[in-house]
Formats: sequence, structure tokens, C-alpha cells
Amino acid sequence: MIIIRPIETTDYDDLYRIAIESGHGFTSLPVNEGILRKRISHSEESFKALVNQPGDQGYLFVMEDTQTGQVVGTTGIEAAVGLDNAFYHYHLGKVVHSSRELDIHNTVETLALCNDYTGATEICTLFLQESHRKNGNGRFLSRVRFLFMAEHTERFSDCVIAEMRGVSDENGKSPFYDWLEEHFLSIEFTRADYLTGIGNKDFIAELMPKYPVYVNLLTKEAQQVINKVHNNTVPALRLLEAEGFSRRGYVDIFDAGPTVEAERSQIRAVRDSNKYQVLIDDSGSVEGAQKYIVCNTKVEGFRATQVKLTVRETANQVVITSDVAQALQVQQADWVRLLSN
Repeated sequence: MIIIRPIETTDYDDLYRIAIESGHGFTSLPVNEGILRKRISHSEESFKALVNQPGDQGYLFVMEDTQTGQVVGTTGIEAAVGLDNAFYHYHLGKVVHSSRELDIHNTVETLALCNDYTGATEICTLFLQESHRKNGNGRFLSRVRFLFMAEHTERFSDCVIAEMRGVSDENGKSPFYDWLEEHFLSIEFTRADYLTGIGNKDFIAELMPKYPVYVNLLTKEAQQVINKVHNNTVPALRLLEAEGFSRRGYVDIFDAGPTVEAERSQIRAVRDSNKYQVLIDDSGSVEGAQKYIVCNTKVEGFRATQVKLTVRETANQVVITSDVAQALQVQQADWVRLLSN
């Protein structure tokens, strides 16, 4: 069975392997033992904390194949970004240059450095091992975060964002960053990306251009990738767009990949999920069963899986087997949250 649960200290080796497999541009999991162990301990503390409003909590979940005991994927939520470290974006805007006398009217796109998303909830760290990219596991890994948000709304902001990986090649070179490196930063993209991933952002305030940048002054190669996603990120973007996320003109400061946002209460998985009371039945009847993502209502003991279930709408009950109940760590008459998958 495939389950999703909070990360534990014993998952370190699997997390380190995933950090390597995820490759360049996956800044939330840098290949750094100290940072990864800190990420795990911070997540464990966040799940244990009593929270009545979003703060510096970071929730990291793992997907486990219970048949092998191996962690095959990760997915995460940062409750409120930018509270401890500045959270930077470029905002795409426009400037108009016109002369009535000469009958000239030019509209020029600009990029302005900003911190507009400070305090927003960020979904992040979505990675699935290639061997398990099947049976809707990627969709499950993405949507389970919204069920956790729906169940524990006090822990998250009204605004939810996701930074999408921008265009770079197999060596981690970004056309947008090449221009920045040449004129301002003087360090390689992979190093700048890594420093950001480990929380070292002082150099951004010190070296990045402090005034709006005219897009038409960038190289053609840099202009062409603004607001574009890496080929490997296209499926993840489509999943979020299906949930109601959209672009609002914000892009990453290094690779110019788009940031998408949604109002938490309007995310499709949040809006469409419902709670049902557990009825455990091992008789084997699957009449009327359909596939759902199902999770318990716990925080530290959170568990989720996807399985075919029978829902009794009039009684507000869901029928599950004892195996599924054990995986979810629920008992008869407990409550679970369901989302049609």
C-alpha cells in the first residue's frame, strides 16, 4: 500500500537520496546533510506544535511504499514564508514611454524586485521517484497537502503559492540567470540556487539590481524564458492549474519561473473534500466503490492513502477495510476526510 505521512528522523537516508535524484533547481532539498537533518527536525517540531495561526512551521511529508518500507516521494508546506528570511520575487509590470508631439507610444515590460508574498503559505518540495510515477501517485502527492490544509485551516494563510521551476539545461544553466550573473551576481547559477536553498539570502539584497529592470535590455534568450517552466515541471503546473492556481505576474529571481497562487478556501481539493465517519467492514463488498484520497484528521499522526471506497452519503459514513483503517491509524466511528480522485 502507498501511504503519505509526516517525515521522521529515520527517513534521512531516503531524503538524502531524493535530494540527489531531484537535481538542479530543486532548492528546497539541497544536497547538504546539516540542512536536510535540520529540515527533518523542524518538520517534526512543526507537526507537534500547538498552532492557532500560521508561523514559521514547515511540514514535510513522505510517500512510503509499505510493501518495501522505502520512501519514494516528498511533498511539503511552508506555513508562512518570509517571516524570518526575506522572500524575494520579481514582479512583471509595464512602463509607458510616450510623446504626443512625436506621436510615439512605447510600452515596456519591467521586472521589479519585491517581497509581496511575505506571510503566504507555500506548497513545495514535490518529488516522486521515477519507479512510482504511475497509478496517480503524483496527483496524490500534490493534492494531499490541500486535504491537510482543509482539516487544519488555522495553520495556514488565506493565500497559497507555489514556485514553479524555471527553464534550465541538464547542467543547471539558466538563460535568465546568465544575464544576471554577467551584470550583477558574478557567481554560477547552481551556487546561487544552493545558497538560497540553505537560507543564505543576504547576497540577494547586496548584489541584485535594486531598481526595475527593463525586460527589453535582457538578452533574447533571457527574455524568452521569463514566466516559462522547466519541461519536467509542466505536469506539476497543470495539476495546480486544475486546482484553481493561476499566475499573477510574479517570477523567480534566478530562473524566472512563474509563481502561481490561489485563495486557500477556493482550491478545488479544499472545497470539494468532505468528512465521513468510519465504518470498518471486511466482507469484501465493493458495490458502488470509487477511488478516493482519504486521510485521518490528526496532525502529528497524519496518514493518507488512495483506495476504492464505498460512501454512504445519507448516513455520512465511509466503509473501509481493517487494512485501510490500520494504515490510516483510525478506528470504528472515527472521522476521515475524503476527496474523489
